[in-house]
Amino acid sequence: MCPPGPRRSLPLVVLVGKGITFDTGGLSIKPSASMASMKRDMTGGAVVLATMAALADVDCPVRVVGLVAAAENAISGTALRPGDVITHWGGRTTEVGNTDAEGRLVLGDALAYAVEKLDPAVVVDIATLTGAVKVALGQQVGGLFATDDALAGALAGAGERAGEPLWRFPLYAGYEDRLASKVADASNDPGGAGAITAALFLQHFVGDVPWAHLDVASVGDTEKEWHEWTVGPSGFGSRLLLTWLGSPDPVAEIGA
Repeated sequence: MCPPGPRRSLPLVVLVGKGITFDTGGLSIKPSASMASMKRDMTGGAVVLATMAALADVDCPVRVVGLVAAAENAISGTALRPGDVITHWGGRTTEVGNTDAEGRLVLGDALAYAVEKLDPAVVVDIATLTGAVKVALGQQVGGLFATDDALAGALAGAGERAGEPLWRFPLYAGYEDRLASKVADASNDPGGAGAITAALFLQHFVGDVPWAHLDVASVGDTEKEWHEWTVGPSGFGSRLLLTWLGSPDPVAEIGA
């Protein structure tokens, strides 16, 4: 937490990171070429850990809790199967249409837990969540979704200052029907508009709490030597989060 000590009157920000330690795709197995880099599907969790480690160095003026939704997506006797219905923290249910859409399942649990147990002023999650965001943005810009304009503006501005740019996508309610399931509250495999429908799936777990979702599948890896980045994992997100959380009032006007 930041700052140290019992400062209960300060606003609480919760950061949630996707921590899939390896993603084979499960029974909906990935092609071998797509699987080679999946040890880096824990990028969101690593970004949250890095951010938490540096909060004191940026004089963070609010309390921060970091949650890492950690799991491995592989084949075993207890692995998810297509057609399974799972119950999340808080009781919401999901039909598993594709075991390779596992990130949103673990994030949903962590988001629901954060809202119920921690009473946050703001929740921000970060995840290498969808290939769709990479198709839309290439490999130099991250995706941003938010339920609050002030939060979206704060994160986008921090990204520009930190050299980690974000592009805001709409939480377009017209795609909600794509989440429909006959046996659960939602399906994890809605198809079409993949980055948006994934964000809509997650939105149901945060209630009315101001929330932002950073889909960094587009920028989780650096494809060539570029400025200070070397080829491989980028760590995209930690600098922008620290720039935001180190500002004089990170939650100003959010939720107003």
